[in-house]
Amino acid sequence: MAKISNTARTLKIVPALIARTQLGQILRRVRQNHERFVVDKRGEPQAVIMSVEEYLRNFARQPAALAQIQREAKAKRLDLLPLREINLEISRYRRRRRNPNA
Repeated sequence: MAKISNTARTLKIVPALIARTQLGQILRRVRQNHERFVVDKRGEPQAVIMSVEEYLRNFARQPAALAQIQREAKAKRLDLLPLREINLEISRYRRRRRNPNA
């Protein structure tokens, strides 16, 4: 298995065929050693295998933040807007983010 350096850990590259035949071993290493694997097929990365805890910690939206966004949307009555108006609101937000002084 090849290795790719990462800031926190090393990603191990594993061919898809080996990942398929040794999935149990890979999952055990993920669980026990907190290793990460990139599954590659014909030289192209296809998927990443990592622990659920690491995924939730680093990549999934935090439930509290999502709940806050939903509360703000309800307070602004954005949950009742048609799709066209939702898209306009998104555009306005993006413009404000790009030009905060405008």
